Amino acid sequence: MANLMPINHGQAVPRAALPIFEFDQLRESLLEISRYGYIVQFFGYEDDGELFVLAVMRLEDQLLAGCAKLPASYPALTIKQPKFNLFERELAEQFGIKPLGHPWLKMLRYQPNWRNVPDVFGNDYREDIPGRYPYFKVEGEEVHEVAVGPIHAGIIEPGHFRFQCIGERVLHLEISHGYQHRGVEQLLIKASQQRQPIIVENIAGDTTLANSISYSQAIEALGGLTVSQEAMTIRTIALELERLANHVGDLGAMSGDVAFTPPAAFCGRMRGEFLNLLLLLSGNRFGKGLIRPGGAAFPSGSRELTAIKAKLHELRPEVEHCIELLLTAHTVLSRFERCGIVSREAANGLGLVGPVGRASWQPYDARQDFPNERYADLPPCPWEHPTGDVLARARIRAAEISHSFDILNILLADGGKTAAQPPEIHKLTPSAMVVTINEAWRGELSHCLLTDTNGRIIRYKVKDPSFHNWSGLEIALRDEEISDF
Repeated sequence: MANLMPINHGQAVPRAALPIFEFDQLRESLLEISRYGYIVQFFGYEDDGELFVLAVMRLEDQLLAGCAKLPASYPALTIKQPKFNLFERELAEQFGIKPLGHPWLKMLRYQPNWRNVPDVFGNDYREDIPGRYPYFKVEGEEVHEVAVGPIHAGIIEPGHFRFQCIGERVLHLEISHGYQHRGVEQLLIKASQQRQPIIVENIAGDTTLANSISYSQAIEALGGLTVSQEAMTIRTIALELERLANHVGDLGAMSGDVAFTPPAAFCGRMRGEFLNLLLLLSGNRFGKGLIRPGGAAFPSGSRELTAIKAKLHELRPEVEHCIELLLTAHTVLSRFERCGIVSREAANGLGLVGPVGRASWQPYDARQDFPNERYADLPPCPWEHPTGDVLARARIRAAEISHSFDILNILLADGGKTAAQPPEIHKLTPSAMVVTINEAWRGELSHCLLTDTNGRIIRYKVKDPSFHNWSGLEIALRDEEISDF
């Protein structure tokens, strides 16, 4: 069994120091570690014409990394550890590496094969429109299929949901994405360093700041940059405002889903209030352009911070009253309780993260386990006893909202004047690797960068929290009524 190398998040590591194992050795170690640990990164990359896989595993508050040359095929890890499911499907899609025996080997995002090797999926749909692969089907006279999407009423990117039902009962849900794949990872390699931050902050509209901070920390590590405490304070404030806006908006959406309209309307308005506070820091409501390598791109002073503090003081009782109304209404509780349960075993086996994971007995919070920016100085978020259902997920969000108010008060009391960070081109450490981990509002977000001998980025990997959590939604819907979707 291979001994993986301990690394620190947000710290550049010489690639020569990373151990390179035989693939079978690495596979054995990953299976052993994943019995108790979790996957942070597992992806392929090409170097000097050879194909490698890089694995970064999380074991409590420790990160372990190792590499191996990739064979054309190998026994799938997913057979023994479902946590590897999407990671192996992506590896097959991008590089044509076949995980033998994988139980669900289908296209993941319909992205181009990076090495132009033959299709490994055994079908001819690679060049076809997304969604034409064979979906799982349940046979029977009483079974019917319900297809939702990929066109939706909101502004989310397209996704297709295929239900197999008997009456109202959901037997199986299959989720298909990639209808609007933009090739962000390849684009980040080709783009100039001036353009990279703009691409990064547009990866996901609800995670602008979390992606920006993940990118900036990676460039800071590779470029040897230091960030002032004042700039870290502003960046942490912005990240918590993004969390507040999304959690409040999510509770409003959950309220609307069960036709309890007053909190839905209130939360929608208050989400806008939090976005307006980002407007004070960055000139726009999503914080775009604010976080850049080396600090913050816009100056902040006592005027902005005082206005934010006053507005938060005004909004907190309104938000808390709205949440109390939502979580005490018997009509809401009757829909939330025992709905969409994800068991502790399922959450652990799938590696769920963020509020969804914490609602199902997974206590991991990157702000506490891998603190950066100002989080080492801030109290942890208390989380209530989970029950794995929709009610637990709503209560976790409510607890996070209260926690964000608390730590924002601390940060705003400490905050001082921050000068703007001028845009610069940073020379990156050659032949290095860095992994950054941040707690976005949906959970663990990780960026991983590899550079070549000239300091040029040769691989940029983004792992969104949803990469872990989509499988949890499929599990949550089994044996539920389709109206609970």
